[in-house]
Amino acid sequence: MTDATEKMSRRDQILQALAHMLESNPGGRITTASLAKEVGVSEAALYRHFPSKAKMFEGLITFIEDTLFSRISMILKDIQTAEQRCERTLGLLLTFAEKNPGMCRLLSGDALAGETDRLRKRIDQVFDRFEVQFKQILREAELREGLLPQQTPTALANLLTAVIEGRIRQYVRTEFAVKPTDHWPAQWAVLSQILLKEKDLNA
Repeated sequence: MTDATEKMSRRDQILQALAHMLESNPGGRITTASLAKEVGVSEAALYRHFPSKAKMFEGLITFIEDTLFSRISMILKDIQTAEQRCERTLGLLLTFAEKNPGMCRLLSGDALAGETDRLRKRIDQVFDRFEVQFKQILREAELREGLLPQQTPTALANLLTAVIEGRIRQYVRTEFAVKPTDHWPAQWAVLSQILLKEKDLNA
């Protein structure tokens, strides 16, 4: 039990160090040698926990997915209206991005230049899951509330996902100067007006 706990602790330490290096060195490429130095171990010790740097990145991507989708599930459980579900989900994603700038370099693809296609596909899948979640929320609005999307759920879900992706990319491009939540209340006020409408009972 002790060995397993220590092994997990070291894995987490490596991932935390990797996330910190992504944040503190915007645009920089991370090598296993520099990561080992940051953690305070040999490169061989890194490879005892992760067979490759790609697997380390995958570990961070898995952390992002597990953290965000567990919280989205809580939002869906606690919040009943589609508009509030969208608002809370968008707020969650933007706040998580703002608090984890190193993770944003992964989500934007900035840190994956020269890495394997598999990692880029994993990031694509994360955003695809965001889009599917928004689409489901909008589709359920008619059944739950008698509200209709003002455009197709597919188009609106794509728009909301593009907003998230754009804010994350801007955060990375400005080296974390323009925060994802900057101007968000005003922007949501505009977005919320184009999402849903009452059913026309006379149609």
